[in-house]
Amino acid sequence: MKTMTSNPVSLSVVALCAALSMGAVHAAGQHSGGFEVGILKCSAIPGSRVNLLVHSTTDIKCSFNHQGRVEHYKGETGIALGLDVSFKEDENMMFTVLAASSDTYPGGYALAGKYIGGQAAAAVGVGAGVKVLVGGGDKNFSLQPVALETNSGLGASGGLGFLYIEPDKY
Repeated sequence: MKTMTSNPVSLSVVALCAALSMGAVHAAGQHSGGFEVGILKCSAIPGSRVNLLVHSTTDIKCSFNHQGRVEHYKGETGIALGLDVSFKEDENMMFTVLAASSDTYPGGYALAGKYIGGQAAAAVGVGAGVKVLVGGGDKNFSLQPVALETNSGLGASGGLGFLYIEPDKY
């Protein structure tokens, strides 16, 4: 019979995921104090991608869904400093959002702001990526612990990533 040994990295990841899940459940129960839990979905605008190998950027449209309320955002994302040798045709991101804000009323656009952190992605036809971004606006602090990305194209990228979003009130 083969025995399994514990990997400290795997245990750390499981513990982090459990802590985030418990925090999300606690925050979801808070209606005062400014805690929010929701999903931010962003899609790259076709034809807006600029890739300069050590810096890349693309315009995005986003929607934030929190308990049936939807806010629309626009902005840009990319790699501020790193290596981007990818040719993406389609790019979609989904962030789990945990935010402490004093501005959580419907239409308050509390997520507007600048976020930075690490990111990596790879694609051969169909690809995937991950972003870990922290930041926010003047009236709040927001944390997107992990963003999952799907894309299609060819190449790889990694480095210091960014996401800038502002209200898109049409």
